Amino acid sequence: MSFHSVVIQKLLSTNAHIGRRVTAHHFKIFSDGTRNSLSVIDSDKTLICLRNACNFIGHLARNNARFLFVNTNAHFDEIVAQMTRTIGIKNDTTWRLGGFLTNSSSPKKFRGRNKKFNLGAIQAPDCIVIFDTEMKSSVIREAYKLQIPIVGLVDSSMPWDTYKRITYPIPANDSMEFVYLFCNLITKTILKEQREAMVELQETSTTRGDVEPADQIDRTVKKFVFRYENLQGVPEDISVAKQVLDKLVVLKFNGSLGTKIGFNGPKCTMEIGGGLTCLDLIINQIETLNAKYGCNIPLLLVNAANAHEGVLKVLEKHSNKNIHSVIQSQHHLESASEFEPVSAKGEDNQDEMNSVNLAEVFLPLMNSGKLGILLSQGKEYILMLSSDNLAHVVDTKILNHLIQNNIEFCVEVMPKQSELDEAKHSSNEGDIPVLTLKKNWKFIDSVWMNINSIENLVERRVAKQNLTISELFDQYFALSVPKSRYLPVEATSDLFLLQSDLYTFTEGTLNRNPARENSADPSIELGPEFENVNDFHRRFKSIPSVLGLDSLKVTGDVWFGSDITLKGKVSIHAKPGTRIAIPDGTVLENKIITSQADLGGRTL
Repeated sequence: MSFHSVVIQKLLSTNAHIGRRVTAHHFKIFSDGTRNSLSVIDSDKTLICLRNACNFIGHLARNNARFLFVNTNAHFDEIVAQMTRTIGIKNDTTWRLGGFLTNSSSPKKFRGRNKKFNLGAIQAPDCIVIFDTEMKSSVIREAYKLQIPIVGLVDSSMPWDTYKRITYPIPANDSMEFVYLFCNLITKTILKEQREAMVELQETSTTRGDVEPADQIDRTVKKFVFRYENLQGVPEDISVAKQVLDKLVVLKFNGSLGTKIGFNGPKCTMEIGGGLTCLDLIINQIETLNAKYGCNIPLLLVNAANAHEGVLKVLEKHSNKNIHSVIQSQHHLESASEFEPVSAKGEDNQDEMNSVNLAEVFLPLMNSGKLGILLSQGKEYILMLSSDNLAHVVDTKILNHLIQNNIEFCVEVMPKQSELDEAKHSSNEGDIPVLTLKKNWKFIDSVWMNINSIENLVERRVAKQNLTISELFDQYFALSVPKSRYLPVEATSDLFLLQSDLYTFTEGTLNRNPARENSADPSIELGPEFENVNDFHRRFKSIPSVLGLDSLKVTGDVWFGSDITLKGKVSIHAKPGTRIAIPDGTVLENKIITSQADLGGRTL
C-alpha cells in the first residue's frame, strides 16, 4: 500500500469525508457526489488543502508569527488546550469579545466605573485558525477587514459570504477525530519549524562568531529528558563502587552571600544545626563515602572574592582533608555581584540557568594546572554544585551511567508543576526519554562534566561569551531526578525543616527521619516577619515537631514556644496590631489560628 493510500485511509477513519445534506454551489469543487443524501467530500482535495494550510502555518512559525486559535465547541477545548501548551502559545480567548480586533485600540467603559479597560488584543495576530468556522462568522468578518489570513474548516453547507473570506479553507467534517488530527498536524509543523529555526540561528551565530544572548533563548524549544528511575543500579559490591567513585571529583562553587536572609557572610558558612555549617555537611558527606568505600574523592572549592575569606575560616577545622580552595576568575566580570547565582535573588529559573558563567569557575583550575593533575590521578568526572544543596548528591548510579555511556555533560533537573500535570496524561512507557518544553524544568544546581571535555569547551567560549548551564541543557544530556536529590538552603523556611525533627545529624551528616510516613516534605510558608535569620531564631524557642505535618502557613506577629507539635494542615495568621504566642507543649492538628483566643487563652 502506498503512503498516499495510508494517509487517505487515516482521513477516512476520522469521517472527514462525510458532508451535510445540502451542498452549496461554491463547495462542489470539493465534493465527490452524494451518498445516502449526504454530500461526500473528496479526501484527495482535503489532503491537498491540509498540506497548503500546514505549509502556510509552518512558514509563519519560522518567522515567530502570532497565532490565534478560535473554537466554541466544548468537545474540542481539551484538544486545543493541549496543542497550545505543547507548542508554547498562549490560548488567547479575547476573540469572545465583539470587536476584539477592529476595536482593540479603543478601551471599553463599564457603567459605574471611571476606569477604562482595554480588553482587546494589544497586537493583532498574524494568522487565525478556526475549528468551527460556521459558528464564528463575526471573527471572520473582523479578520477580513484587517486582512488577517484565516485557516478554517469548511463544510458543504457554508454560506458564500463566509467561505470567500477564508484564506486557506480545509473541506472536512468537523468531527472530534478530524480536529484531533488537524491539531496534531499543526503541533508537529510548528515544533519542526521552531527546531529548524533554532538550528539555523545557531549555525549563523557560529559562522559569524556570535553567541545567542541568554534573553533571546526560545523557551518553547523541546528537550529530551531521561528519567533517573530508568538508570541501572551499581552492584552492591564495595570494590565496584570504589572503582566508580575513584573517578569522581566534587566541585563546590561558593558565589552567594546570605544577605537575602540577613546572614552576614557566605551562605555556605551559615550554621544549620549541631554546630555544623552547610559546607561542613557537604565535606562530611564526601568523607563518609571515602571512609565507607576506601575511595579518594577530592573536594574543590571555587569561591567568589567576597566569599573566600569566610570559606577559609570553615576549612580551618578540616585541615587534614583532601580539599583545595581557589578564588573565582573575575577578569571578564565588571563586579563580583553580577556573578551571584540568581537562585539567591529569587529570580526566574530560566535566568538562573544563565546566571553561572562556567568559564569563570573553571579558568582558575585550568590556569593552575589542577585539571591536568586530576586527569593524571585517574579522575574522569567533576560534579559541580552551584548552591548549598545538602542532599546526598554523590550518586554512584548516575556516575556509573555517565561512565558507561561516555556522556560529556549531564544537567540535573526536576519537573515543575506544569510538567507533572502533563505527565499524568502522558502515555509514555517510562523507559523512553521524554520530549518536553524546556520551561517546564527546574535546574537543581548539579552538573556532571567529563574533565577531558571541560578544557576544550571553556577555551572555545571564554573569548566570546559566558558559558551557561542553559547552553549545556540545550545541547547535552538532561536527567530528571527525584526531589530527594535537592535540599537547598535558600530561605528561613528551608532552615525550619532542616532544624526540625524531620532531619537528624548522624556522625556529622544530615539524614531524613525514617519515622515520617509521607515521602514528601511538608510545605512551609513563613511571612516576612521570619525572613531575617535572626528574627527567625528569636521567634522560635525550639523548632516544632513536624513529622505529621502536611503544610504550615504563618503570617503576622507570631511567636512559638518549646515542644510544640504540628500535624496535618496548620495556618496561623496574626492580624495587624495583634500578637499570637503559641504556648509550650501545644499540639495543633488541622487548625486555623487567627487570634490568641483560638488557643484557649493560653500564652507563652
